[in-house]
Amino acid sequence: MPWTQNYSALAGSIGFTSLAVAVPILYLFWALAVKKMTGHIAGVTTLILTILDVVIVYKMPVSMAISASILGVFNGLFPIAWIVFSAVFLYNLVVEAGQFDVIKSSIASLSDDRRLQTLLIAFSFGAFLEGAAGFGAPVAIAGAILIGLGFEPLYAAGLCLIADTAPVAFGGIGSPIIAAGSVTGISANVISQAVGRQLPFLSILVPMYLIIVLAGWKKTVEVLPAVLIAGGSFAITQFFSSNYLGAYLPDIISSLVSLVCTAAFLKVWKPKTIWRFPHEKDTKSGTAVKYTGAQILKAWTPFIILTIFVGIWGVPAFKDFVAKDLRWFINIKHWPGLDGLIYKAAPIVPKPTLYPANYEWDFFSAAGTAILLAAIISSFILGLKPSKTIKVFGATFKQLLYPIIMMGSVLGIAYLANYSGMSFTLGLLFASTGKIFPFLSPILGWLGVFLTGSDTSSNALFGKLQMTTASQLGLNPVLAVSANSSGGVMGKMISPQSLAVAAAGTNQVGKESSLFRFTFKHSLGFVVVVGIIILLQAYVFPGMLPHVTLALQ
Repeated sequence: MPWTQNYSALAGSIGFTSLAVAVPILYLFWALAVKKMTGHIAGVTTLILTILDVVIVYKMPVSMAISASILGVFNGLFPIAWIVFSAVFLYNLVVEAGQFDVIKSSIASLSDDRRLQTLLIAFSFGAFLEGAAGFGAPVAIAGAILIGLGFEPLYAAGLCLIADTAPVAFGGIGSPIIAAGSVTGISANVISQAVGRQLPFLSILVPMYLIIVLAGWKKTVEVLPAVLIAGGSFAITQFFSSNYLGAYLPDIISSLVSLVCTAAFLKVWKPKTIWRFPHEKDTKSGTAVKYTGAQILKAWTPFIILTIFVGIWGVPAFKDFVAKDLRWFINIKHWPGLDGLIYKAAPIVPKPTLYPANYEWDFFSAAGTAILLAAIISSFILGLKPSKTIKVFGATFKQLLYPIIMMGSVLGIAYLANYSGMSFTLGLLFASTGKIFPFLSPILGWLGVFLTGSDTSSNALFGKLQMTTASQLGLNPVLAVSANSSGGVMGKMISPQSLAVAAAGTNQVGKESSLFRFTFKHSLGFVVVVGIIILLQAYVFPGMLPHVTLALQ
């Protein structure tokens, strides 16, 4: 029997209802920050609590709540966990082949300074991985590289989580922007232009902030030229690529430009002193092994192959070819126990509208498959026997088992929040704030990413609501939609999914709560900065962003 969402189920009040349905979110904060639960336990228990909450508050049928949760779990496993697994598998193959030492040496040869290594790896290389794969791959791989160079695991993971902010909006070949366009009807290129006129301000700030967190202000000033080169080249390229090339390539182009410019600059400029951690006695790595150009090229080959494959997989024509000609995908058009049974209601839609539920996994055209194929080809180039590759595959699955459980449970929560109306209730609470809404708009995106672990999911969740609210308030709808994405990226560093991936990639499974406490204050500070930028663009510099007028549907 069909069921209709009711966003003010308690006493007809959005406020009371929001307070009630926020309990699972508050519990998740408490579980990670106070109780220090491991990520997978916190995720699973929060999912169970969310099911109970929406059944009690909204009177949602238990069968529908469970079905929505299972649909979310499936989406958490494929394609998201599939991407993360494939990326870590590729990295583990490089380590198994003994090539990781060559990669470390090639980066360390540019500088022994820990500050500059952070710029090159956490910021520039991490941004490249975000653009190529997204969904946690940059934190897992870049964090592991830093640890291999001698960084403490907590610092390595934390720094990579902070660095993985500026590129997130265009991560995964622009998937967050594409998602925002699909749910709002606004052209993805227009949203790309708007985000490209917000995030470059932070792209300059993030590298400097990273070094301040790592070494303090005085030590940051010592490497300020390199910081400005890394951040400035990234920000300028991000602006031009997002405004003139679309949403697909800003991260990849910007990160490569940043990496090349910073590396070239370090060939002609060195800091007066080499900064290393207090526990490191030597200020120089004079004993570092020198490798030939051919050896360095071989070690980096897996990532070159990764770039080529993900680039091909990200081309729309290739996706169309797979979908229309190969038809290699799993498609459940009518998700059992959910499709055709739930109605969205006003004010989200003018009149009750069926909420479709389906599951589709284009497993061949998925980014995770591209990474997996790159990993398999790389295993032959690296000289690994098939038996060794299979062994590494099994070890990777064992390594990521708990994080995968957490990813599935978090996406279960996200989908349940959507189908129950929980996300819309919370969204409507933000929408009732009137003139201050532009400041809170990115916070809504931040909350969405915290809940789902994905800027793509957050845009899909709140994009339409942001557009509708902005139009009702007489604001540029592009401003609110882009704010959802720009603010959302700041939630990436505290989302349970990101924490799980960071912990797994840096061998800190069970320490997600420590990472949460490390990154939370930074995340909060950054989203406030984004809120101020959006306020200024709303009321002081409205001409900064492209403007569209849309009829509400």
